[in-house]
Amino acid sequence: MEFIANINDIRLFQWIAMIVAASLAVVMLLIKVPHTEHATRLTRAKSIVALSYMVCAFIFGYTLFHDDIRNYEVFSAMTMLMNVAFSSATLSFSLINLLGHRYVDFSKLLISIFAIFLTSIALIEIFFNGESDQIDIALITGIVLFVSMCIYYIIIFDKWYKHSIVMLEKYYDEDEEHKLKWVKFCFILAMLTDMFVLVYLIFLRGFMFIYIGFYILFLLYFASNFISFIGSHKLLLDAFGHWNISKGSKNARKRKAARRKQQNTEAAKPVEYGDLEAALGKWVSERKYREYDKSREEIAAEIGTTKELLNQYFAQEMGKDFRTWRTELRIADAKELLVSDMKTSTNIIGEMVGFSDRSNFHRQFTKIVGCSPKHWRDTGGNIPAGT
Repeated sequence: MEFIANINDIRLFQWIAMIVAASLAVVMLLIKVPHTEHATRLTRAKSIVALSYMVCAFIFGYTLFHDDIRNYEVFSAMTMLMNVAFSSATLSFSLINLLGHRYVDFSKLLISIFAIFLTSIALIEIFFNGESDQIDIALITGIVLFVSMCIYYIIIFDKWYKHSIVMLEKYYDEDEEHKLKWVKFCFILAMLTDMFVLVYLIFLRGFMFIYIGFYILFLLYFASNFISFIGSHKLLLDAFGHWNISKGSKNARKRKAARRKQQNTEAAKPVEYGDLEAALGKWVSERKYREYDKSREEIAAEIGTTKELLNQYFAQEMGKDFRTWRTELRIADAKELLVSDMKTSTNIIGEMVGFSDRSNFHRQFTKIVGCSPKHWRDTGGNIPAGT
């Protein structure tokens, strides 16, 4: 193993990548997913990530097994293309599967894996037995198929990611995109990492060791974020599971239509809101609006009413929806705290009044008050009109 002394030798990085990938696969398999009602999807995604890492380790091992052949650098580039093609399919499927199964089901993943397997076998056969021109044509064909697959997954991921944000915000009645930002970032990073192998194949021959080093960092980053998500998955999966249960079947759609008919009937009748107003006043005095990660159904139950009646009350009596009203309560609370508690940071105050996301707090405060929280504090709350 004299190559270990040479930091620029591609084989050193391949050995490291093989060990890292195999180790992460074992870690993924050993981690237990906390049991919740809708955690099956996460367990499946975890298993697929572990499989992806095992295959990654196998491909690096297979490449190293042929380290004595001519054109080893070209062979390594070809097997690396196989590697990133497989990881693109499996990791993309895993991330999309966390969000929902409507666009990509398991059968489509199997078709992708089978196509990658057949293409890989053809590339290896042509590399060992074909002419130089045939190798180039095979690589170009493999690259076209790989890019087509990536474009497909990018389109599907974008559709389901946007839909998942809507589901989260409807369920928890908050701006909840921050809970899924890691998924989006990991997907973008996966696509960039995978696509960069094309840059190498076309322009940067001789620097594969740099790419493999970057690929090792990507494997570590993806695994750490995925493992971290396992511990905090319940909030997301409950929202997605609620959507699937309430809207994902024909019976649910029938119930929804019946409920809408009932709402229209109730709206036509005079409604007494006295008890509801008293309950809302008590809810505000207890500062329940500071609590987040609660669905509208849970909040309505606390107040002693239903989600439908609560929506009807705000539409008819308040002229605004519940979410806007609660946001205004939180901002009013924050305005007082910012000038009365100068030692606490603006970000902490945002969390105290009920904003789980720092950027959302600053955005909503500026929208309602007309200035940033810091500016409000610095001026003691004395903001001239029109500022």
